[in-house]
Amino acid sequence: MNIINELAEHFKLHRWQVENTLSLIDEGNTIPFIARYRKERTGNMDDQLLRQFSQKLNNLRALEQRKEEITRLISQQEKLTDDLRRKIETAAALSELEDIYRPFRPKRKTRGSVARARGLAPIAEMIKNPRTKMADLRDAASRMAASNDEVDSIDDALAGAGDIIAEQLADDADIRKLLRRTLYRQGKLICKAVKNHQDDRDVFAMYADYEEPVAKMPGYRILAVNRGEKEKALSVKLFIDDEKIMPLILGYLPDASSETHQLCRSAAEDAWKRLLLPSLSTEIRRQMTENAEEGAMSVFAVNLDHLLLQPPIRNRVVLGIDPGYRTGCKLAVVNQTGRVLDTGVIYPTPPHNKLDEAGKMVLEKLERHQVTLIAIGNGTASRETERFIGQLIKASQTRVPYLVVSESGASVYSASPEAAEEFPDYDVSLRSAVSIARRVQDPLAELVKIEPRSIGVGQYQHDMSQKRLDEVLGGVVEACVNKVGVDLNTASAALLTYIAGLNKTLAKNIINYRDQKGPFSSRKDLLHVPRMGPKAFEQSAGFLRIPGGSEILDNTSVHPETYEQVYMLSQLLDCRPSPSLAEKAKQCSVEELAEKTGLGVLTLEDVLNALARPGRDPRDELPQPVLRSDVLEIDDLKPDMILQGVVRNVADFGAFVDIGVHQDGLVHISELADHYVNRPMDVVKIGQAVQVKVLQVDTVRKRISLSMKHIRQPAENRREE
Repeated sequence: MNIINELAEHFKLHRWQVENTLSLIDEGNTIPFIARYRKERTGNMDDQLLRQFSQKLNNLRALEQRKEEITRLISQQEKLTDDLRRKIETAAALSELEDIYRPFRPKRKTRGSVARARGLAPIAEMIKNPRTKMADLRDAASRMAASNDEVDSIDDALAGAGDIIAEQLADDADIRKLLRRTLYRQGKLICKAVKNHQDDRDVFAMYADYEEPVAKMPGYRILAVNRGEKEKALSVKLFIDDEKIMPLILGYLPDASSETHQLCRSAAEDAWKRLLLPSLSTEIRRQMTENAEEGAMSVFAVNLDHLLLQPPIRNRVVLGIDPGYRTGCKLAVVNQTGRVLDTGVIYPTPPHNKLDEAGKMVLEKLERHQVTLIAIGNGTASRETERFIGQLIKASQTRVPYLVVSESGASVYSASPEAAEEFPDYDVSLRSAVSIARRVQDPLAELVKIEPRSIGVGQYQHDMSQKRLDEVLGGVVEACVNKVGVDLNTASAALLTYIAGLNKTLAKNIINYRDQKGPFSSRKDLLHVPRMGPKAFEQSAGFLRIPGGSEILDNTSVHPETYEQVYMLSQLLDCRPSPSLAEKAKQCSVEELAEKTGLGVLTLEDVLNALARPGRDPRDELPQPVLRSDVLEIDDLKPDMILQGVVRNVADFGAFVDIGVHQDGLVHISELADHYVNRPMDVVKIGQAVQVKVLQVDTVRKRISLSMKHIRQPAENRREE
């Protein structure tokens, strides 16, 4: 296999793009760095395509490595032929490669291996020979039984030979490939409820007596069935009519005109039912699961990207509330930069119900610290806490709005060593209140402290390969952090860790250097940080900002490696680096300026865009979150009501929307738009403000069905002041 040709064809790239990108990756460059600062070499490949490219490259190299290993193993057995070598070299998938190696793989004791050990292989070959007469076969089997103490009779010899044939059929790469494809295209997955299962089976009720074609089964149903099987609530199997399979297997054996046909058919039936069906079922279900997981990870990745890039609500003093019942609601007031000003505990919820006392404390903190926004976590007791805050706002006529914040993962972070180091004087619940407040001020800076899988915007994430999930989600966080960039003098260690080229050690070293030497005045100062080598500096410097420094370029995405060319441009146009320089340059020929400065056209365009808006945060261009000043109960909902909501999660089957009643409603994929929707994320994204109509409310099971059909959607999310 030519990996370069394979990558070029798979991604529809030019050969030079593939060769340059391969070289950049092998040189140890990070994906964000390549995507941002090596556009000329890659042909402007974005970070998403580069990550797919890198994953495909790893898979192809692993396939090549396995080919070499299998070639060596078969060669050691002295069974490697030119035809076999050609099949190995041209195998396009790992499953195809393993099928080729299957007959040569060391096996545990099987019926076929026992029969071979008894010397029955010649009898098997006679059965497969279309010219063999039954009389000759039985005569050979009789002689075998007479001369071999391990063969009891003619029938014993024929049965053993049949075991050998069955195993040969099951190990044949062409047969396995054909049947695998047939089973996938024409097979069905059948689910049955397990009797006497003790758990609540309502979750899997729709799968209690269910079947669906394998090829048409969507990923979320595959994962749901897998979970039901894992919890022993469902029994699951692959099914296909034997009449669709047997002619395919028999095509590799003597036809009906042969006297040994019936023996061949018996061996084929045994091969299918005992060996091939169980084996291929496992393979296909594994592949179905892997595909479903990749699809679910893709949904999770898109959701996470939208969540992390939600616009910050800047310049607000925020009161964060972590709701609770018995232990009360924890309060934390943070200033505009996230510094904790005050904390406390109130008990407005059952069993305490100290509403007056709680109200006085909240109002006192609102007034004393000039709080301009209240953030309420959406966990336990959130509905009661939101009701309390809504009534307090209305009764006191305060104009402080509130919003409900997803607190997924807040408890995980609050109990972590990192949180203990950051807030050694606070208990776990107070740390959660601080986290909830800070999530509003800068979602990205706070959420990077939490394991991505714990943020709660995926589906079936706990059922997936955790290693692969971490790779995918880690890439999303890295892409988001580097897209936004970070303030070198205020960023936390958690945020710095995701900057291209940095790791936990370097992030901590930067923090320590900052604490000891004071704020960084220049990007060049990074080179004095312990263990910050030239490569790490090259990869990271462009994503680290220094607002208010002596060098304006240090507060842009312009990389230090191009500073000289920027000042050359400055001299050419007689204008210092500034928005004015960008404006002046855009009135000239970009191609001519690129040639004169030695920059690529794409790089120069990026430089000019960065100069036009120093310190730009791409999140500021997005619609702001919706703030509330009143509260609804689920009992207030009636069919046909039109409400404003915020998308909290997007799954393959629809979107979950917060409409202010604590329980998110579901907009099924069929109700997302007036037109056909293939993927919900093509229509909605996390954090988006939407208008929805109530279809149905089940107060007992707390389920709300919503629709976005025939409703004019807002052009942007608008804040209520």
